[in-house]
Amino acid sequence: MKPVFEKVPKRQWESFHCEVVRGPDYGTRWHFHPEYQLTLAIESSGHRVVGDNIGTLTDGDIVLLGSNLPHVWHQDTGGKARQVHAIIVRFDDTFLGRDFFSLPEVEPVRRLLQRAARGLAVRGATRTAVTEHMKRLAQSDGLARVIELLAILDTLANSDELKTLASASYEPKLESADQDRMERVVDFIHSHLTDEIDRERLAKLAHLSLGAFSRFFHSRTGKTVPEYVNEVRIGRACRMLGEDAGNITDIAMDCGYRNLANFNRRFREVMGTTPSAYRQKFRGVAGQ
Repeated sequence: MKPVFEKVPKRQWESFHCEVVRGPDYGTRWHFHPEYQLTLAIESSGHRVVGDNIGTLTDGDIVLLGSNLPHVWHQDTGGKARQVHAIIVRFDDTFLGRDFFSLPEVEPVRRLLQRAARGLAVRGATRTAVTEHMKRLAQSDGLARVIELLAILDTLANSDELKTLASASYEPKLESADQDRMERVVDFIHSHLTDEIDRERLAKLAHLSLGAFSRFFHSRTGKTVPEYVNEVRIGRACRMLGEDAGNITDIAMDCGYRNLANFNRRFREVMGTTPSAYRQKFRGVAGQ
């Protein structure tokens, strides 16, 4: 998928940009930018795409993105969808001067930013600590704001609760040409998840032959259309299972699967477990 380049709206009086998002969605499409990005989804449900990784988006989700890593956060807009509340911080490696990250004391943070090239999901106690720092950062000005960002980076650099997202072999196509074509295709997929998604229809939206479209889509996502659609559907199913949103058969139908056996098989392929076992595990973790 060729993402669009995004110009981060940093203002003249700030060394890095912090945005508080409130609304029906995140207001962005598949994109990339040279700045590192830290996103806290305080209230959100849907899924996020980081490189070739598709993950479930839930309250409290935190991800650190490396420079020029394509990404998009998709808020679920169907049914009883809630409003987004998120904090997004974007910064480059010169926000404290060109030599700051060369200091020996900052070596752990420099290694952290290198690891972020594939995206890092934050977990456990680290997520709790970073959440508090990000909330204070969003309410701060001046030096206090800078100190909060440094505290976040120090906490992440010394944590073993970070999970790498994009695969080691992921190599994004960063040209912004064809962005409208890819946007039409992705928007159609996400708005028709409960329907049979016909690749010929997608090829027509992209104004390509079926063979050319298949090569085009795979070269930009690292996945075939069925693989991409299945992972998005399973991500939606994980959210619904975690929310105890109905029985498993109904969830399967709501995510575009026509029979339970196929849903169970596809779910196991992506998650390595059954939907019922996933729900039980989620209940145990959440103390339900």
